[in-house]
Amino acid sequence: MIEVQNLTKKYGAHTAISDLNFSINAGEIVGFLGPNGAGKTTTMSIMTGYIAATSGDVKINGIDILAEPFLAKKNIGYLPDTPPVYGEMRVGEYLNFAAEIKGVRSKTRKENIAYVMKQVSISDMSRRLVKNLSRGYRQRVGLAQAMLGDPKVIIMDEPTIGLDPKQIIEMRDVVKTLGKKHTVILSSHIMQEVSAVCDRLLIINRGKIVATGTPESLSGGTKKGQMQVRVKGERKQVLTALKEYPIIKEVTAEQGKERGTVDLLLSGEDNADIREGIFRCMAKGNFPILLMKPMEMSLEEIFLSITN
Repeated sequence: MIEVQNLTKKYGAHTAISDLNFSINAGEIVGFLGPNGAGKTTTMSIMTGYIAATSGDVKINGIDILAEPFLAKKNIGYLPDTPPVYGEMRVGEYLNFAAEIKGVRSKTRKENIAYVMKQVSISDMSRRLVKNLSRGYRQRVGLAQAMLGDPKVIIMDEPTIGLDPKQIIEMRDVVKTLGKKHTVILSSHIMQEVSAVCDRLLIINRGKIVATGTPESLSGGTKKGQMQVRVKGERKQVLTALKEYPIIKEVTAEQGKERGTVDLLLSGEDNADIREGIFRCMAKGNFPILLMKPMEMSLEEIFLSITN
């Protein structure tokens, strides 16, 4: 659905993005992550035809956005970080205005407006002035205009910025619903948001793609072979027992969250698999193991380790 090849954008001597290459399949919900200044908004602006690239190609549904911008833009709905709404217009008036600009046929315009309003739950706001709406509802109105004309691709830049927790959850539900019919790209700084709704992530840093994969694959790495273990027993006795097993090199112990237990953080030399050693050690000392699992890196930790 989307093909980006060798995309570069320069502002004078500054290179905002450099030689980006990625593709997005039809029906995917893809999260576009990166620190401030990484090149997210620049990339999305080029993909929507808002600004031109210095070099490279972007194809939307097989159509080159630079060679045939009018045809390509028919396949795109765009919600920038600040919704492009007019405060003095009523919601219904604004959406009718946006639909006319987008070339939605007059015969189907009313039906299309009613559909997008229902999708983002603003049907009862049709007569309200946009300026009197909350930030969350203005975001919904902006998203409704992006959906007008039934574009194949919807691109959203920080769609939950400024929203309260309830509004963020509601926006997640809207994005999931959109993913059933559209290809969706969204940028965000909120890790929980993208991991909750996205099928795949693209992480950009200093103008380059530095990682890509599902939220599960990116956050599934272990922390240097560390194991989290909870055993039943006295802390001092457990630590004494662990000293007999040289395969276990690093030990951190603290009072367990359950009564009469010890919570351990253990690791072996060169990321060695120490599960069997832990079992044998605890069995010999008669310390029942209540929990043993590898310590996985969170998506936030992966993001920070990559972008730093």
